[in-house]
Amino acid sequence: MIERVSYDHSSFQQPPLKFEAGTPMIAEIMGLGAAIDYIEQLGRKRIMAYETELVQSATQALQEIPGLRILGNAPNKGAIISFVIEGCHPLDVGSLLDLKGIALRTGHLCAQPAMQRFGISSSLRISFAPYNTAEDISYFVDCLRAVCGQLLQYSSSSI
Repeated sequence: MIERVSYDHSSFQQPPLKFEAGTPMIAEIMGLGAAIDYIEQLGRKRIMAYETELVQSATQALQEIPGLRILGNAPNKGAIISFVIEGCHPLDVGSLLDLKGIALRTGHLCAQPAMQRFGISSSLRISFAPYNTAEDISYFVDCLRAVCGQLLQYSSSSI
């Protein structure tokens, strides 16, 4: 953005360069290019089919957990599952899963009208990508069962 700087005077580049403060996001742009190349190499249809398999497998496993309610089950939904577990606060579940190396989103998920529609104030959301595996789902479900068991045991013993 700067053409020349001295103690007495500063001069600026011509627009649009004068509005570009700092170093351009070169690394980010290169990373985006690499990500696009990766996606195109795998193929979007192949990615979608694989992620659909993961979602179906995870949905089936999650439905076996007592007190767990999946929020939304559209036929062609994306690679995410939002859910709540009766008696377990989403932030507690998310924090304990984080300690086991599992990252998921908790809270109102920037979707407060949807939360209101489901009669809740927060939930959990897990998402899937081409690098996730069936083993990841098994590990997640096992850890989720253990975490919920801990939370439910703690809440019933502290009453």
